[in-house]
Amino acid sequence: MKATRILITAALALALSACASQIDAGVSTEPDTPGFLWGVWHGFIFPWSFIGSLFSPDIAVYAVPNKGGWYDFGFFLGVTVLGGGSFFGSKKSRD
Repeated sequence: MKATRILITAALALALSACASQIDAGVSTEPDTPGFLWGVWHGFIFPWSFIGSLFSPDIAVYAVPNKGGWYDFGFFLGVTVLGGGSFFGSKKSRD
């Protein structure tokens, strides 16, 4: 029963993510466009850039245009792995 529930949840998540797309204006192939490594960096500094964006319209948390999927993957890695999102969210109390 539990395996079926996990499989159904994964299938629904996959079906929902298949609907996602990025507009052409947001993706660029120019050499100076942010790619994977910039995505990692922007994901890592996300908490500080978000706070800064609340006070200044010149600060953005996400680069547009970017290289597309690789920038997005780097941003995700920066937020979750380097930003501590996956570490602090899974830490259990050991009392």
